[in-house]
Amino acid sequence: MHGDARVMATLGGVRSDGETERFLRANLDHWRRHGHGLLVFRERASGAFVGRGGLRHVEVAGSAEVELAYAVMAAFWGRGLGGEMAAALLRHGGERLGLRGIVAFTLTTNAASRRVMEKLGFRFERNIVHAGLPHVLYRRGPVPTCPSPSGRPAARRRDG
Repeated sequence: MHGDARVMATLGGVRSDGETERFLRANLDHWRRHGHGLLVFRERASGAFVGRGGLRHVEVAGSAEVELAYAVMAAFWGRGLGGEMAAALLRHGGERLGLRGIVAFTLTTNAASRRVMEKLGFRFERNIVHAGLPHVLYRRGPVPTCPSPSGRPAARRRDG
């Protein structure tokens, strides 16, 4: 994923092996501190790697927040799997973690991710600068449950 320029175009650019290793270590540390974080998602039928997503504690525009994060491999774009992953994560955040509010943000040019956020009930809050680039910040208030946007079961998730 981190070596695919298409996927990483909205995630800060292609990462070197060293950068990927630091990313993985930071996310494992997040799991140790918070008991949740990024997950791997695989296609049910084939077991192929679809993408990653999770709920992470982050600082956004100077505020401590819980972020809904998701990324989908280019081979799976256009199938609604980003929305399925995000919906499953929101259900988990509300039902298992008791989260009352979650943010999501993306580059201002990432229309597909913005559509996913809006379909899941996130509302545009404001423009921000994140990692030195212009982003949009969306917020979703209390998260008691979140139905799948398509009515289909979400992609199978595996911890890790």
